[in-house]
Amino acid sequence: MTLFAKYKEQYRKNLALSIPVILTQVGQMVTQLADTMMVGQYGGEDSLPLAAVSFGSSMAFLILIGCIGVALGLTPLVGERFAQGNKQECKSLLHNALIFYTLLGLLVGVAQYAASPLLYYLGQPVDVVNGAIPYYQMLAYSVPFMLFFFGFKSFLEGVGNTKVVMTITIVTNALNVWFNYLLIYGHWGLPAMGAEGAGLATTLSRVASAAMVFGYFLCKKQYADYLKGFTLRALRLDRVRRLLSIGLPIAGQMFLESSAFVGTAVMIGWLGEVSLSANQIAITLGNCAFMVILSIGSAATIRISHCYGQRNKEELRLATHATYHLVLAWSLLASLVFILLRHDIPRLFTDNEEVIAITADLMFFVALYQLWDGMQNVSVGILRGLQDVKIIMPIAFVAYWLINLPAGYLLGIPGGMGASGFYLSYSFGLSAAALLMMWRIRRKIRAL
Repeated sequence: MTLFAKYKEQYRKNLALSIPVILTQVGQMVTQLADTMMVGQYGGEDSLPLAAVSFGSSMAFLILIGCIGVALGLTPLVGERFAQGNKQECKSLLHNALIFYTLLGLLVGVAQYAASPLLYYLGQPVDVVNGAIPYYQMLAYSVPFMLFFFGFKSFLEGVGNTKVVMTITIVTNALNVWFNYLLIYGHWGLPAMGAEGAGLATTLSRVASAAMVFGYFLCKKQYADYLKGFTLRALRLDRVRRLLSIGLPIAGQMFLESSAFVGTAVMIGWLGEVSLSANQIAITLGNCAFMVILSIGSAATIRISHCYGQRNKEELRLATHATYHLVLAWSLLASLVFILLRHDIPRLFTDNEEVIAITADLMFFVALYQLWDGMQNVSVGILRGLQDVKIIMPIAFVAYWLINLPAGYLLGIPGGMGASGFYLSYSFGLSAAALLMMWRIRRKIRAL
């Protein structure tokens, strides 16, 4: 039997879940691309607006990603119980998640806004920080709505429905681009708000996402049943502790990984606004490829959680291998595109020749770390499905804080490689994370 024939059914099942998530994630990246391209074109040869969005979005993302990690803990819990036919437990988990995540979003949003003055202490050019703060503060208003949306999103993925969120995301991303057009440049009598307008557009689109997914649950009888009896009194500490037992390690891993990228962006900012602008373009393009990887990992969490709930070890093993095959194929394709088009793509974002030249160099290193980024991310998705998440935080700490960040500083500053040195260090951290997590998965599956 050929390899393809052996795994054909597994590929089909994984892709059936992955493709809607891929379209969802690609839609979200279209929003980030639109923000970057439209703000870059708004600035023209002036790299300051793009640098401001780069810095502001990095800081806001670092805060938000931890919250999203907590929300992702709902998916494997619902997936296991859904596979066992325990609808009442799924319902209870949803109620508690919606209340807890929204409260968490309110607290984090207030803290993010209040922390604005601290941005001046990160060694960035003052003009960049001045431009970043309005964008950063505008995004703070969106955090509660984003987490409310993620409560429903994680639940839907747990029951194997990835198409609804895809549709909502496509619609709201189209709204975001339209809001960008109105608010960044100032059309229909509105003032030209530049970077702040991009932040407001993103916030409005996140509010729309929350409203649409809530409306879907109310209108669709299949899911309206899960909201019956919903009340603030439904909040139970044992359910919250269960959500946190899975969500906190996921959040910690995502925070540590993201902090390596954000910390690198901060250090690149020490090199000046031109390097910071190049970093924004390169990391945005890298994130486009990563969204597909993230989708394959999300599908892996769903498949593995269902196999785990049914205690079907053979199906679990095959689904795991098929996941690695898919991410390997995608990573190689993305790397090839980045290398071949590294001198052409940056021109879509800016007219500044110096920024274009630095970005082309960085894209080579983005291509270099694609494979390891893919392997480590789907490994996290598999471990989430197995509810074996306590190990991922220590691995992330070693890989990103003890290897990635120090190596980036040494190569970039004392080593004289500049931004390219920081990007080379990503390969060191991501490869360490991938190998350690794959070793853990192999042990876990053998122990089942």
